[in-house]
Amino acid sequence: MEQNLLIYNTLTRSKELFKPLHAPHVGMYVCGPTVYGDPHLGHARPAITFDVLFRYLKHLGYKVRYVRNITDVGHLEHDADDGDDKIEKKARLEQLEPMEIAQHYTNRYHKAMEGLNVLPPSIEPHATGHIIEQEQLVKQIMDNGYAYESNGSIYFDVAKYDKDHKYGILSGRNLTDIINNSRQLAGTAEKRNQADFALWKKAMPEHIMRWPSEWSEGFPGWHCECTAMGRKYLGSHFDIHGGGMDLVFPHHECEIAQAVASQGDQMVRYWMHNNMITINGQKMGKSLGNFITLEQFFNGSHASLDSAYSPMTIRFFILSAHYRGTVDFSNDALKAAKKGYERLMNGMADLSRVQAAKESSSEISEFVGALRQRLYDAMNDDLQTPLVIGTLFEACHMVNMLVDHKANISAADLQELGDAMRLFAFDLLGLRDEKGQSDEAREEAYGKVVEMVLKLRQQAKQAKDWATSDQIRDALAEAGFEIKDTKDGATWKLNI
Repeated sequence: MEQNLLIYNTLTRSKELFKPLHAPHVGMYVCGPTVYGDPHLGHARPAITFDVLFRYLKHLGYKVRYVRNITDVGHLEHDADDGDDKIEKKARLEQLEPMEIAQHYTNRYHKAMEGLNVLPPSIEPHATGHIIEQEQLVKQIMDNGYAYESNGSIYFDVAKYDKDHKYGILSGRNLTDIINNSRQLAGTAEKRNQADFALWKKAMPEHIMRWPSEWSEGFPGWHCECTAMGRKYLGSHFDIHGGGMDLVFPHHECEIAQAVASQGDQMVRYWMHNNMITINGQKMGKSLGNFITLEQFFNGSHASLDSAYSPMTIRFFILSAHYRGTVDFSNDALKAAKKGYERLMNGMADLSRVQAAKESSSEISEFVGALRQRLYDAMNDDLQTPLVIGTLFEACHMVNMLVDHKANISAADLQELGDAMRLFAFDLLGLRDEKGQSDEAREEAYGKVVEMVLKLRQQAKQAKDWATSDQIRDALAEAGFEIKDTKDGATWKLNI
């Protein structure tokens, strides 16, 4: 069945029908991490958001080239002369080579993403591997008259660009306000305008990472890498550019300006941005010092955490809110996510306990017949993952009815119910059952014992030995087994 995907375009501030430039091929670029520290919950959200989009586009039949970069140089705190690359700062503190820092935290990021079941991108370019492309970009901008040299550094001339084009189209800001809100920083007197941003920085003597250029020995500005690498791997025009909402200004605004200044028009058709993770209403991030690393979530070692939370609990927590809405961290919210995730996984597991009948009850038949398209409709409406999860919970309720013999389902409907649930929960939302094979073997062993005990309980009931029957039921409940009496006998479920 053909699906029409609507995505919210930050550039037009509206939902638009997704139409690739060169169908069936889709080019997608997403801003990846700056690798100078352990990944935190704020890193997980864009990774999971665009992982779901990546999965869904591929499911719809598109051939997706997904590029997600690694920022390992040039990420300045600001454009001042003494601006420090964050990775170099960490290297000096720990007396290591900058690339040791970058590699270490890149490895840590990959490990966390694997735990969260985030698929690797098609290409993962590093900024340090594309210095030549960034220099070429700077030269094109200079040749077109939108940049100037000052003491060996190159700055983008925002005022000149704004006259010919429009600076601020993505963020909705105007240049006058940007200039008025730009504070004077020490060492930036070499700029013509405080709103100008660095394309190339001349390295100070103490700066470790530097490359030769026709202007100076130095390093590229932060904004250059994504424009240069996006164009190298996806072409001068591609479909989707994604990232966190905090990147709309200045990073993505500057990317648009660089593209237009270098090639005459925009590179990107759809700009997509996920909202922030907050703690008590404040953005979670390294710069604010209020972040919790993903490893701390996984092992429960942070003082703010009541317990450890598994990778799939974190993924479920993030998907429980729409990607453009804020998500406020709390232990209560994570506990609710844990229960929700377990409820969904239990429902998926219970599918195997449903016995098919000759035909479906009318309620079941109607639900199953509409289920798959309802799930597609939610995904097609700008990736409404909370609606997908809500619909899957409805499916779990139907499964419970079937397990309790309160309704019937045909073999064909049972197959469709299971296929739809598995497709959207596992393949598209990217959830997975965290129970290992040892857990499955343990449950199988439990099952044999419980079935034997339930037979003894049934014998006690037939003998009208209600005390023994109740004692067995209560003992099983205390051990974590949920027992339900139905007209066809007792059923059980392990709630641990």
